[in-house]
Amino acid sequence: MKKTMGIHHITAIVGHPQENLDFYAGVLGLRLVKKTVNFDDPETYHLYFGNESGKPGTIITFFPWADALPGIIGDGQVGVTTYVVPNGSMAFWEKRLAKFNVTFTKKERFGERYLSFDDPHGLHLEIVERQEGENNLWVYGDVTPDVAIKGFGGATLFSTQPNKTADVLEKVLGLEVIGEEGEFIRFRSSADIGNIIDLKKIPSVKGVIGVGTVHHIAWRAKDDNDQLEWQTHVSENGRHVTEVKDRNYFKAIYFREPGEILFEIATDPPGFAHDESLDTMGEKLMLPAQYEPFRKQLEQSLIPIKVKELD
Repeated sequence: MKKTMGIHHITAIVGHPQENLDFYAGVLGLRLVKKTVNFDDPETYHLYFGNESGKPGTIITFFPWADALPGIIGDGQVGVTTYVVPNGSMAFWEKRLAKFNVTFTKKERFGERYLSFDDPHGLHLEIVERQEGENNLWVYGDVTPDVAIKGFGGATLFSTQPNKTADVLEKVLGLEVIGEEGEFIRFRSSADIGNIIDLKKIPSVKGVIGVGTVHHIAWRAKDDNDQLEWQTHVSENGRHVTEVKDRNYFKAIYFREPGEILFEIATDPPGFAHDESLDTMGEKLMLPAQYEPFRKQLEQSLIPIKVKELD
């Protein structure tokens, strides 16, 4: 039975790109590891944030549309994105969120304490402490490796058909059911980050795609050959799966599971340092070969953005 290691990345739709950059780099202290464009809409940025090296399981990506309409978070989407931080750092994050006037609440689930809050465009986020996972070595403002976000703790899925989504998580992706509490079933993968999925058991409001919603969640494939095996495996389990798409930093296949959440399976390699150095990742607008001839035009049409230190 095939088993994914867990989350590769999560991609969401947001509003103004500078507001997006200020929050995820300036407040949360993540590294902007890649500044590129939407391959299907090159006049829109595609921004990638993660740990110091852009490791799979740490990457959140955004399509920022400054004037787009807000969406509705609901069934058929990732409802909540969870970040994991080192043990003992929760007090730091309470103070940091308060410092930047980010309203948060405290919750408990499966014996863990969470800080729950929204980003400036309405995405639901939460922070949880866990021992596992290597520290993020990126230093940004007051965010140092002893408190920095390691990567994803996981995600909470809202499904139109939770029982069928549970079947896909367990029988197609190979996640293990490790608990059930209240309105959630908890699944786990073998990785040390991006490994916990909570599935909401009861459907509610259907989600509407737009600003402040997750577009898709991507699962990890080891390499190109593993991805082709996944493509066959998903198809044999009755889901229509796309051809392989080259996203420059990974290759991707997509399918929609029965609960209407868009799933991607993405390769770990080649990663984000193959077209610029590890030290300079995220500093320059990187374009795929087909758009390089239009660099001047694109640089003029894209909204200027800059990583700012807000501390």
